[in-house]
Amino acid sequence: MAVTTDREFMGVALCLAEAAAAAGEVPIGAVLVRGGEILGEGANSVIGSRDPTAHAEVNALRAAGHCEGNYRLPGTVLYVTLEPCTMCVGALVHARVAELVFAALEPRAGAVCSTARLLDAAHYNHRVGWRQGPFAEESGELLRRFFRARR
Repeated sequence: MAVTTDREFMGVALCLAEAAAAAGEVPIGAVLVRGGEILGEGANSVIGSRDPTAHAEVNALRAAGHCEGNYRLPGTVLYVTLEPCTMCVGALVHARVAELVFAALEPRAGAVCSTARLLDAAHYNHRVGWRQGPFAEESGELLRRFFRARR
């Protein structure tokens, strides 16, 4: 079955977030899509990989870059379960991602609309469109459960 809707793509990202939680990582998942095809998937893996840049978004971009043989990924849409941070916003711009769709807001470090509006800045050489998509409540609840269990 082909995955073709926001709900389906975000559903894949949510499954990746659940797998990250099961591995003891902060539960965030991401998929990068072009033309209805998933080019790259990623889940948070900063703890296991001992890499502070191994956020779900960056991991999805890396996988897609390997798949495409290029670090530029024009015409793609990134679906991620949590509003991206400053680092990930920069990676989206550098990769030339066309659009970002995120589920839950990140009130502490979200750099799209919560604490900063970096993708709306006019000084970047590439514009990434963005919108909040489906599964905000489910993604937020997964994060809340994860952090409650760690306390």
